[in-house]
Amino acid sequence: MKKIFVLSGVLLAFSLHAQFSVNIQTPADFKDKEAILYTLSGSKDIIVTKEQSKNNSWTFKYPKNYSGMMKVYFPNTNNNISFISENKNVNIKLETEGNKIKNVIYQDEANELMNSIQEYSQKKELILPALAQIKEYYKDNTDFGKALITEIGKLSGNSTVDQTKHPFVYYYNTNYAKFLSNDSAKKVSQDEVVDFFDKSNDMLESSSLVRPILVAYLNNGGNTNVGQSVDKLLDRLKVETPRGQTVLSELIDIFDVYEMTDLKNKYLTLAKNLKCTITDRLASTLKANANVEIGAVFPNYKFQSPVNTTAKSIAEVKADKKVVVFWSSTCSHCETELPKLLEKYNELKAKNIQIIGLSLDSDKDSYTKKIVAFPWINDSELRGWNSSYAETYNVHATPSYFILDANNKIISKPEHVGDVLSNLNLK
Repeated sequence: MKKIFVLSGVLLAFSLHAQFSVNIQTPADFKDKEAILYTLSGSKDIIVTKEQSKNNSWTFKYPKNYSGMMKVYFPNTNNNISFISENKNVNIKLETEGNKIKNVIYQDEANELMNSIQEYSQKKELILPALAQIKEYYKDNTDFGKALITEIGKLSGNSTVDQTKHPFVYYYNTNYAKFLSNDSAKKVSQDEVVDFFDKSNDMLESSSLVRPILVAYLNNGGNTNVGQSVDKLLDRLKVETPRGQTVLSELIDIFDVYEMTDLKNKYLTLAKNLKCTITDRLASTLKANANVEIGAVFPNYKFQSPVNTTAKSIAEVKADKKVVVFWSSTCSHCETELPKLLEKYNELKAKNIQIIGLSLDSDKDSYTKKIVAFPWINDSELRGWNSSYAETYNVHATPSYFILDANNKIISKPEHVGDVLSNLNLK
């Protein structure tokens, strides 16, 4: 459903004219009809609008100023493409094969430039070291030696961007090179990172740089000083501000991903106790965590194409206890852990305990072949990490487990299959 902007008077008239548009073209045999446009806030994709294709073309009209990363997702074929906006029209042509995107052709100046810089950076990182090694075996005065020197010279330089003409491309690449590049001239201090977060403009939130720079910042401070590093940053930014709340939200997610439970709980409690107006970004983090707190009723999920059940949703599954596991056929830890659950399956059934597997697969064949071995309830949206339940249940890794009671309240969140079995007195 498209967003509806309810404005009055002149503002309503102004909103009818897009600030810029995004146009995507695909070949006639590409089957997906729906596409969803996203912007970015920190590391979180924000849905802007959905559109249906017209002659295998999608046009999204964006009504506001926006400079930063964007994404278009095709839900029925699980394809997505990323690009940038500099508040100017974006034009992209896709080459596809078998409903999969094989090539992206950027037809606007900003994305052409960004793509060329990214390709150049990859060559510099991957090819330059190899060329430097090869050069040792060839004399400089040979034809091949001269060619090597020329190519090394090209890759050793820095690409330049006109800041006035391409502000976001300049912003992204300058700060990536400074804070995240392997060949940075010097190690960036924590004070420099704090200054960057404090003084950077709004392009920070839309740049995709927030989380990786935060991780680098925490690593720079050392494992024993993580809390001090966080407090130093938040004291400068102030958690009552939008920037401070974005960073706080990202930090909570980072600590969740890396299983730093004490730190996650500390800053999640800080967020919960805020008395000021909170941003949508922080609100989504609080909601996702509230959904899966011990004692909370597990948010219901309506099955898409379930097997081994006639139930239509998790709530309709009748059992004394339920084990919900988020997994994937490509997950190595799942390969190790789920067979151990399978070994105890008959004992679980005897105790009226149901297993519900929700897969984060995107490949139907891989998923279908794998679930043949699993006799419990299985379901998947086949959208990978774009699956709706990844956000609903705050899932950051596979496998992830939840144990529910008969009333669908969360009674445990085991970290490993051994913990699941111990909790159910089966180990």
